[in-house]
Amino acid sequence: MNQRSISLKHPDRLFIGGRWVEPSTQETFAVIDCSTEDVVAKVAKASTPDMHRAIAAAREAFDHGPWPRLTPQERAVWLEKLAERLEAMNDEFARIWSIETGIVYKVAQPRIGLFISGAFRQYAAMASTFSFSEEHRSVTGNPAWRVYEPVGVVGQIIPWNGPAGLMAYKTAPALLAGCTMVIKSPPEAPCSAYLLAEICEEIGFPAGVINVLTADRDVSEELVRHPDVDKITFTGSTAAGRKIASIAGDRMARMTLELGGKSPAVILDDYDIETAANTLGNAYFGYNTGQICHSLTRVIVPRAKHDQMAEALSDIARRIVVGDPFNPETTSGPLASARQRETVERYVAKGIAEGGKLMTGGKRPAHLEKGFFFEPTVFANVDNRSTIAQEEIFGPVLCVIPADSEADAIRMANDTPFGLNAAVFTNDREKALQVARQIRSGTVGHNGPRTDFSIGFGGFKQSGVGREGGVEGLLAFMESKTIVLA
Repeated sequence: MNQRSISLKHPDRLFIGGRWVEPSTQETFAVIDCSTEDVVAKVAKASTPDMHRAIAAAREAFDHGPWPRLTPQERAVWLEKLAERLEAMNDEFARIWSIETGIVYKVAQPRIGLFISGAFRQYAAMASTFSFSEEHRSVTGNPAWRVYEPVGVVGQIIPWNGPAGLMAYKTAPALLAGCTMVIKSPPEAPCSAYLLAEICEEIGFPAGVINVLTADRDVSEELVRHPDVDKITFTGSTAAGRKIASIAGDRMARMTLELGGKSPAVILDDYDIETAANTLGNAYFGYNTGQICHSLTRVIVPRAKHDQMAEALSDIARRIVVGDPFNPETTSGPLASARQRETVERYVAKGIAEGGKLMTGGKRPAHLEKGFFFEPTVFANVDNRSTIAQEEIFGPVLCVIPADSEADAIRMANDTPFGLNAAVFTNDREKALQVARQIRSGTVGHNGPRTDFSIGFGGFKQSGVGREGGVEGLLAFMESKTIVLA
């Protein structure tokens, strides 16, 4: 098979009620190969009537179907079946990720299995380890139970930057909890959701439990507003998250929001600058071209070592091989779209205008005429209150920020509306733990980026509401009920 091809069985249909159904209109979304700008697939564009059909199917499956009435162990058998097929199709999911968003294939291929099949296997195992019913005794001495029950119909809104993995960490816990769902895939990267639907059809997954369609924001808003949808789980920008929260909050719908980040890497005085630069630069530029919400984009370093760090990161950026994500020599691919590249260009111009020193990069590579490529970019002497240090760029742009002391570094790390991820670089583990506890962030890594969905992922402040992954990710799809008997 051609590495650049995408083969979908029913791209012109929507997966609703366990069947591939015709959409209400003939409109489509074009799927663009971000390296070549070629159209590689077209998928059906769902309209409001289609969304209502999908919600009705999920509602019917929850209210009257067998899925919520199975035991967790019975549901786990289905999760294992999904995991087995996802694992077998690992390469196809990896290729699609590279085509749609630009991640280097050799990075995507081993990593994607950790997210997709790994998520389903983790939650299948929880069927035997999590206590869905706990016996208690009330304060009056009566026998009592605390039970966990599925929240109901879930609306999933998936982002374009890592659709397969993030879909998996929403779908697997929701299924184990006993929920049914409508998965709204992103127009820019819809194909992973289509593959999941194909697997559901292949293994005979219970009808209406998983429904898949692709839609624009106006139709996505119907999913958020609809009274038959009990919970919304969304990954995306903070601006979109605010809108979703206001709509869902108006009807008291449950929600999990995994939003933006502007994550700090705090380099303490005892840590080697070259080692830190290698870890940060190669991880950042080499993983999806910086199109990751938890990227460590603010490098806060002692003022005396600022210039050394800026030069070291710039040297790494210059050595990054930008090009075709399927070329084994490539270490950084393109951005996902022309719109995203234009956004990065605007931020670079803003950074220069506000006094940041552009060390390297900042433009489209001259040798790549097609594709949404952008050079790895480093700014030095960045003011922590400047636009490029405060707003999420979602592209290959690093900011080096000088700090006058450890306390100043911690202050600047927290001086942001976000709190998704962070890292502390030091040779002293006790010091790392001490500083980590002072940073208001959902995750803090030691000597590198160390996010872990198997434990839990989410943010403080405007980086979101709730957590995904781990036990907290399961609890997010359930309601706790107390039963006290006479």
